Amino acid sequence: MDSSSKFFRLLSHAILLALTLCCVMPLVLLIMSSITSERSLVAYGYSLFPKEFSLDAYRYLWTSRDKILRAYGMTIFVTTVGTLINVALTTLIAYPLSRKTLPGRNAIAFFIFFTMLFNGGMIPSYLMWTQYFHIKDTVFGLIVPTLLLNAFQVIIMRTYFSTNLPVEIIEAAKIDGAGEFNILAKIVLPLSTPIITTVALLSGLAYWNDWLNGLYYLIERTDLFTIQNLLNRIIANADFLNNNQNNQFLSMGFTVPSIGVRMAIAVIALIPILVVYPIFQRGFVKGIVVGGVKG
Repeated sequence: MDSSSKFFRLLSHAILLALTLCCVMPLVLLIMSSITSERSLVAYGYSLFPKEFSLDAYRYLWTSRDKILRAYGMTIFVTTVGTLINVALTTLIAYPLSRKTLPGRNAIAFFIFFTMLFNGGMIPSYLMWTQYFHIKDTVFGLIVPTLLLNAFQVIIMRTYFSTNLPVEIIEAAKIDGAGEFNILAKIVLPLSTPIITTVALLSGLAYWNDWLNGLYYLIERTDLFTIQNLLNRIIANADFLNNNQNNQFLSMGFTVPSIGVRMAIAVIALIPILVVYPIFQRGFVKGIVVGGVKG
């Protein structure tokens, strides 16, 4: 290895290390801030090395542990069901659009693309979902609006089908008597693991991090709150307690760790993502090699 290639290798490693630190350090700062006392956060701000260690934020959240566990269960249910339906619908729309023999293919594709640029807005959407579909205060209010189908995901999956699936394989399957559903299930899907994993990951993250649907469509059924909705409610309650404490509590020096609670809530919401993401990441690095083409 000559000196120029060695220098380039060291430089590339240094750049990658710097980029990795830029991604990791905010997460470390988040965790450190969640175990820092409220007084230290107010006085000195955020720090990688807590000046005053405290678990008050997690103790405060522990008082709502039953609600948090139930909200976790609801979030897992909504994310799982919503992601499965999203991937199924996206695949069933994208695959026909990738076939040049589909009648009206360009018009349908334009209609889907049009929805990425223009929509009816929040108020018409809310009226439609609540007055005609009656999803308010139901679990469907967390699954259906906005997240059930995404035009961008349809387009990227259609593009993958058009550019990475050899037409010869599909034609060979038709010659052997396979129908469209058999081709989709036994040929297209096994060869499309990377894009399916990508769409599933994007959809799953959207469902996991969503709190707007719960804010709009869950009015009385707080038992259906996902983890994001519940944690936002806990933050609001902590701020309310701090801003409305009576003189007796103030004289006792009692304060709810509202800043630390925000950090602890973010840590709690991130844990499942940090566990699941490496599993899904494998789909991005696996290459799909087309086995053979029947002549």
